[in-house]
This record gives sequence, structure tokens and C-alpha cells, in this order.
Amino acid sequence: MSPNLHTAPLRRSILGAFAAVVPWLPAPGAHAAIISVDTKTTSGSKSAPPVVTHKLRLTGMLEPGDADRLREALMRLGPATRTPSGRPTTTIELSSKGGDLSEGFQIGLALKKFNVVAVVRKGDFCLSACALAFLGGAVGNVQSPSSQNCNLEIGGKVGFHNFSLKRSGLREVTADDPVASRLQGFNDARGGTAMLVGYAGEVGMSTKFIASIVGRPVEDYTYIATVGDFLSLRVCPIGLKRPTATLDVQARNVCSHSTGWLESKTPLEVIAIPAQQVRRRLLERLQANMQPFKAKGALASQLASAAVMRVDEAVDQLYDDLRAAGVGLPNIVGPTFKVGRNHAGKFETACYVSLSPNDPDRFDVALQGPKGLSHPLLSPPENSRRLFLFDREDVINPRP
Repeated sequence: MSPNLHTAPLRRSILGAFAAVVPWLPAPGAHAAIISVDTKTTSGSKSAPPVVTHKLRLTGMLEPGDADRLREALMRLGPATRTPSGRPTTTIELSSKGGDLSEGFQIGLALKKFNVVAVVRKGDFCLSACALAFLGGAVGNVQSPSSQNCNLEIGGKVGFHNFSLKRSGLREVTADDPVASRLQGFNDARGGTAMLVGYAGEVGMSTKFIASIVGRPVEDYTYIATVGDFLSLRVCPIGLKRPTATLDVQARNVCSHSTGWLESKTPLEVIAIPAQQVRRRLLERLQANMQPFKAKGALASQLASAAVMRVDEAVDQLYDDLRAAGVGLPNIVGPTFKVGRNHAGKFETACYVSLSPNDPDRFDVALQGPKGLSHPLLSPPENSRRLFLFDREDVINPRP
């Protein structure tokens, strides 16, 4: 794309880099980003070979040629894999206030192609074209259940805004022709939007997010700040603690996320279920739905047996057997709540949520519908399940 498109202020800012730059990287230009590589080898054992990991760091403004230099570096390192512990073998830390839009796209595509996890550390800024590049190393690479693949440290800033046209790139012939000047600007903007949409398709960005970028003034930045931002962009926070809200509020949030935040004028209410009654009550809910669906089989027979339901040990065994068979019962990991709404004095349950008080990533939920219990509509990201404990509007990474 034409160098007319820029997504950062004209002021150049080259930030610090690692002490050593590997000798095979081409020397950067006067205003190009600085790319450094730190390679470490962890000793192996008789049964496992040594593990080689690479940590790159890219700092400074993104200028034409930076993507080619990064791509050359990644080609020499080879595609990233995972260590036995699940850690990515290649990561890249980004710290840039932006720059050339096309370079941002090309860097993001290179990160996606080589399966490199992009990271923004606490205290670093990754803005504009850098933020778009960051998504190329985030959207496609954070679905591993390991929290070691998370990529935005709480305190790091990733900000997006609409792209702008560089005055220096405009053709001089339009200076005396206002109509031609406007047509050129329109065509350049249309080309930039087309590039953005194409890139979004490559890395999995939502069209809603794209619309929120191009519909804003250039100076208006959108940061990854709320729980909803992290979830919609599939970015995983580093250093996120459990919310300070009480367990019943956390249970309500889990239910809301799991049901897709269904809109209702009636707020959700939460009722704690006594620990010794949880499994029995949930099995009774299953019993209530057996007749309409004519459930059959040994487990169905046990569930219908009044004798079984009177013995605690038998209830626990039946509960576990039904879960193992795929029935939508929640795993009881701690305090359990039913979450629902009061309609005309009648409580209608939407979810059953069980939370571990010690592990913020350990919880389970089952939905209650007209056909009985079922698995959730939406599941939390496996590498940061605790995001579901927050309200989607909660700011967990405040903007500057």
C-alpha cells in the first residue's frame, strides 16, 4: 500500500533495546524500528533434548522495511513450537507508538505465520500500527490452555485508532485542484480501510471492532482495558488477580458470560445452595425433566429410583456417573449458587455455578432451560478462565 497511510504522530521515538543484536539482522535505518534477539538454551536430560527459546524485542516507530527485517529474523529462527511445559519457544515484546500502517499489517501476518506470541509488558506502549501488529501475534496464538501464552501484562498499554494520511505522501499535482485532492484522499482512505478489513479476516478480528476503529476521530484511542475488550479480541492478561467482589457476584458474572449476556430488564439474583444439598437438588432437577424426554438406560433408572436418592453415597456416585456420561451437570468445586430472575414472584433459574474459593480459574456452570440442564453457550478462554469472574464492563487494565 502507498506510504501515504500512517497511524502515528510524525514525531519519531526510538526506545531502548536489548544490549546485543544478533549479527545476521540487517542494520536498521535512521528511523526504523530496532529488533533484538535473546536466545537461551535450557539443558535437557537423557530422555529430552535441550530446549532453545528465543525472545525478540521490537521497539521504535514502524517504517517501511521493518516487516522484511523481522520476517528474515523469524525465517532464521524457524516456526515457533511449544516447550514440554507449554511455553512458546519464540515470543516478541512490542514497544512502539505506531508508524506505517502497511508495516503493521505485514508484521502481524509474519507473527501469525511463524506462530510467535506477541507480548506487551507493563510500562510499555503498543499503539496504532503496533497494536494491529500485536493482534497478529495474539489472536491466533493464545488458545493454548497454558497461562504462559498470555500476552498483555496488566499495566501495558495497547491502543487503537483510525489511520490518517501523511501530508508528505500526497501528490503535488492536487495542490491547485481541490476536487482531485478530495478524490485522492477518498481513494487513499478507501484503500486503507480495505487493507484493514483484509487484515482483520486474516487474523480473526471482528467486523464490529473494525467498525469501531474506522468510525472514530484519529485522535481518539481505544485501549484494551475492560474484560469485554480482552474477551472480544482474545487477548490474555498477564498478572490478573481474582476480583474483589464476593463469590455470589462472581457467580452472577459467570452465569452472564456463559449465557452470552442476554438482555433483560430484570436483574439476575443469586441464591446460595447449602453444600450438603447441592448434588441432590441438581439430580432432582434432572428427574423433573426425565418424563417428557423418556430417558432410558441404567443411569436413567437409577435417577428415577427413590431409594438411590435417599442415600448420600449413592447420590454422589450417580452424580459423578452422569457427569462422566456427558450430562450437563456442573463439577462441584466449592460454594455453589443458583442464578436467575424473579418473574411475578417466581424464581426462574438460569444457571448453576460452582466456584473454588482458592483457585480463580477453577469453576463450572450448567445452564437451566426449558429442556433441563445443559452445558454453557460460551466458555471462558482456557488460559485465563478468571476473566469470567468479572463483569464485562470491569476495567482491569486502566487506560493512560
